[in-house]
Amino acid sequence: MSVVHHLSPGWLLDHLSFINKVNYQLQQHQEPSCSKNKHTSSVYLDSLQMDAMSPFGAPAPCFAPDSTTVPGNEDEDGGSCERITQKYVFRPELFNVTKPYITSAVHKECQQSNKNENLVTGNKQEVSISIGKKRKRCVAFNQGELDAMEYHTKIRELILDGSSQLIQEGLKSGFLYPFVGKQDGNSGRITLPLDACNLSEFCEMAKRLPSVSETELQTLHLTEDDLSVTELDLLPQVVENNSSFSRMITLMGQKYLLPPQSSFLLSDISCMQPLLNCSKTFDVIVIDPPWQNKSVKRSNRYSCLSPQQIKQMPVPKLAAADCLIVTWVTNRQKHLCFVKEELYPSWSVEVIAEWYWVKITHSGEFVFPLDSPHKKPYECLVLGRVREKAASVLRSTGVKVSPVPDQKLIVSVPCILHSHKPPLADPLLLSLSSEKNRPPTDNNQA
Repeated sequence: MSVVHHLSPGWLLDHLSFINKVNYQLQQHQEPSCSKNKHTSSVYLDSLQMDAMSPFGAPAPCFAPDSTTVPGNEDEDGGSCERITQKYVFRPELFNVTKPYITSAVHKECQQSNKNENLVTGNKQEVSISIGKKRKRCVAFNQGELDAMEYHTKIRELILDGSSQLIQEGLKSGFLYPFVGKQDGNSGRITLPLDACNLSEFCEMAKRLPSVSETELQTLHLTEDDLSVTELDLLPQVVENNSSFSRMITLMGQKYLLPPQSSFLLSDISCMQPLLNCSKTFDVIVIDPPWQNKSVKRSNRYSCLSPQQIKQMPVPKLAAADCLIVTWVTNRQKHLCFVKEELYPSWSVEVIAEWYWVKITHSGEFVFPLDSPHKKPYECLVLGRVREKAASVLRSTGVKVSPVPDQKLIVSVPCILHSHKPPLADPLLLSLSSEKNRPPTDNNQA
């Protein structure tokens, strides 16, 4: 499991361990026993490496892929073919966050600013902010910022107290460890020579492809016997890997690993008909919309969606009876209110809980100051249940739905890749389990 500690406030997660337990094992034909016209080339993936990991993510020495001879499997020349099994794990550097993302000087500046904020009355305050070597200027908070401050005041103690309990358990067990080194004020971010991932560009390209009839939109099943690297056409289709091994697929010259027993649709939300054609419904749907914000607009990293476009997502058609809908929301109060007051009601979804992802370093520090007026070390996710379908189905079957606890924390060291969210599978399973099955102790280390 990804859960390292389970306390009443929430969970301390090991995101890296969760990824590596997905079993990214790849089977390939080995050279030179097979045909001379075939060859095996080394594969480089941005986020993966052929390496071994310790339980807490510390790197271990590299190991060679296992090689086994398949009896009776011969090539055209009568020679025996070998199959090798290569196991890939996530690069630990991507989770090597040892320092906060902000300098101590800025942290003190934020603390000084907070002394001038009147969050109780909600009155607009003017705060002096120093910009480099320029003179100080007064900044007046707008209504949106005041709303965010008021919301932060309500959940501040929950974030601080709950995180402290989980962090202390992590330090005791050795999963977290004090940072040893000179605090020089440098950021904890790590620059890696990663190639750019073009998945978002692929989705934009897919929207411009000629329309395909529903009869042509068949699901592509990757077979167990075909061990070759699969070059996929950029077509709006569902791709399934039902085998017990990962599959390496190629999209526009870039290689990706598809985990075993999984499927995907690479598409824009305006081209989701192939998924609807599968006639499948889902018990849990997790949504991470590209919310509109100034930072993304300036960086031009990806296209954002308007609230109206998000409402048009065919979630009701994909949701099973009593489906659990989980939506990641930025700390902008406008977006949070939209999800709870407009988006979920339009999908017949009832809001049942709010959880918070708290991002920390390996030493247990918040990646941003908790009371910073700008960046916060936490993100919100809103949980809801589809009620319209469930009313008649569950009433007739007598099924009792497990309640979802409110205001839980997910504490973890974040991945330095942009918008790489922590795994929710284990916290959801634990939270939906019966109270009778919960361990008697409040500390459940997995």
